Order: sequence, then C-alpha cells, then structure tokens
Amino acid sequence: MEFIYVGVDKTSVKQKGKLQANNEREVVDYLRSNNITPISIRKVESSAGFFIFKKVKNSDILLFTRQLASMVTTGLTLIEALKIMTKQNLSPGMRELVNDLIAQISEGASFSQALASHQENFPEVYIALIRASEKGGLLDKILARLADNLEKSDDLQKRIKSAMFYPAIVVVGMIVVIIIMNVYVIPQLGTLYDSLRVELPITTKLVLWFSKAFTTLYPALIVAAIIGGVMYNRFRKTIEGIKIIDSTKLKIPVIGQIFTLSSLDEITRTLSLLITSGASIIESLKVTANVAGNYWYKNAILSTSALVEKGITLSDALDHQNIFPPMMVQMVKVGESTGKIDESLYKVSEYFERDLDVRVRTLATAIEPILIIILGLSVAFLILSIITPIYGLISQIQ
Repeated sequence: MEFIYVGVDKTSVKQKGKLQANNEREVVDYLRSNNITPISIRKVESSAGFFIFKKVKNSDILLFTRQLASMVTTGLTLIEALKIMTKQNLSPGMRELVNDLIAQISEGASFSQALASHQENFPEVYIALIRASEKGGLLDKILARLADNLEKSDDLQKRIKSAMFYPAIVVVGMIVVIIIMNVYVIPQLGTLYDSLRVELPITTKLVLWFSKAFTTLYPALIVAAIIGGVMYNRFRKTIEGIKIIDSTKLKIPVIGQIFTLSSLDEITRTLSLLITSGASIIESLKVTANVAGNYWYKNAILSTSALVEKGITLSDALDHQNIFPPMMVQMVKVGESTGKIDESLYKVSEYFERDLDVRVRTLATAIEPILIIILGLSVAFLILSIITPIYGLISQIQ
C-alpha cells in the first residue's frame, strides 16, 4: 500500500512524501527512525491511483486550468475553487486528482507542492509557473496565461496532426495495395505468362521478380522489421540516437522548418510566461529547456543559462549559440533595453506561431497533389507492366 505523509524534522522544516508500507504503524516507525514527527498520514486508494495515473488526459488538464483561473479571478480562495470543481462534470480520474489536491492543501501543502506529487500529469513548466506565481501573488493571472499557453500548444499539435493525417492515410493505403498486388494478383499473372511463354518487357520482369522475392522472403522481412523496430526504439533512447534523430528532423526539407518553428514557438512562449510570473531568467531558462522538444535547442537553452549565470546578457548568450534566428536575438535585445523581455519574447512567439501556421497549411495544401501524382505514376507503372504482355499476346493471335 502507498501512504502520503506530512511531518516536521528536528529543525521544524515540513517534510512531505510518499512511502510504500503495509500499514500506518510502519510509516510512523519509519518517520520516527528518521527524526521526523508525523503530522498526518493518508492512505492512497488503489482505485484513485489508477485513475490519477492512467485516466487523466491533456484536455482534462486544460479544462481544469481554465476553470480554476476563472474562479480564482472572481475572488474565490483556491480551496473553494477546487471544491466547486469536484461538483463539475469532470472525468473520474480528474475528480480523484482534484480531491487529492484538496486533501494535500488542507494538510498544509502549497498548491505547487500538491501539483508536484502528480508530475505525470502536470509538466515541470506548469509546476514552476505556479510556484513562481505563489511567491509573487499572481496566481489568477498566471493561471489564465497558463490556460492560454496550453490551448495554443494543444491547437498547434492538432494542426500538425491534421496536416499529416491525409498523407498518412494515403501512404498506408498505397502500402496495403502494393502488398495485395504482390501476394495475390501478380504471382497468378506470372504463372499465366510462364505457361503461354510470352516474351516479357523489362518492366514486367522487374515487377514479377519483386513479387516473387516479396512472397518468398516476407517471413524474413517481417522478422527484420521487428528486429529493426526494436533496435531503433533502443537507439532513439540513447544520447547519440537522440542527437542524430533530432538533427535529422531539423534538416528534412519543408518539414524540418515546421519542427524548427514548433521548438522556437514553445521556447519563446514558455520563457515569456515564466519571466512574467516572476521567475528569474536563469530559472526560466532551465525550466524552458525541457519544453524545447529537440536535443539541440534544449542544449542551446542550457548553454544560454550557463552564460547568463556568468553575467552575459540574455541576447548575447542566445546569439552565441548560432541556432536562434537573428530576429529573435534582436527582439530580446530590444526587450533588455526597455525592461520588457517577457513582452518581446511573447511578440516573437506570436510571429513564430503565425509563420508555423502558414507553413502547416501550405504543406497540407501542397502535399495532396504531390501524393496523388506519386500514386498515379505508381499505379500507371504497375498496370502498364501487367497489361503490356497481354496486348502483345493479342497482337500475335491476330
């Protein structure tokens, strides 16, 4: 069983955490053995844990943030707002999560500490923003901005998925047709041509050879695909794999620009939001690195943070990385001169977002005719390769 405990140590500092134990007595013994005086011990119900960790979606977090922002803005206390939310039409998992937040805050935990116990649902940026807002008394404003930020991120992901949906369906359809043709149709035609002893053109021989190789070797191809998939899955989790894959993503024609703009949009929007909340630039950079979505941009942000710690201005530190657009560096420099870096970064994020939206819509518009042309040429080649010998046979008979 899992228990959540709250206690104080010898220096009167509050200690909070989770512990696996058979009963409360074991938790008490553990705390006292570590010189911690228990204040409260609460068992985590297994059903609640299942819903909290398995059934909370990004859309649930977005709705939670938006509703909480609205209620806190009206003057309700955090506990009052959370209690009202439990009466709303929430998913079972989200209701259990909110109840757990209420219980932890009632026991003395701050809102950010309660959120930190659910890091599988609330990303580090979310928790860092709430923590910074608690220090500056800006919880209502930060929640509203955070909800806007989540909506933009969700909308961006939906646009990219929507742009890729049609091409994915077409490619999958092409693969299925090719497999069916090579397994069932082409082998029968090959047997027919062999029995008639028809002289075959080079294209037909190529198609028949590919079909024969495919039907003969498909078990080995399946095994190779499985092994390749497992090896790739392991490779992409290594540092070298992450470097190579993320570098390749940025270099892909057209699509690479979408990956680049997506990372820049997330970086500038999140950095702006963190600085607005009152977090220091160094802390903001370190947290922002985790939302970069690409190894090279994450590494560049962390390098920027290290340079800022040494006393270099943010604009010069960004310029030193040779990966950020000059426009972004210049806007940050303007923000430094006016004392409004957060506003400058937000304007840059809006620019990246508009540019990204245009490129995604352009890609979605351009990729359809390209795929249709490729599909048409493939089908034409296949049909001509199959039908040409038949026409030759008919002309011989005549």
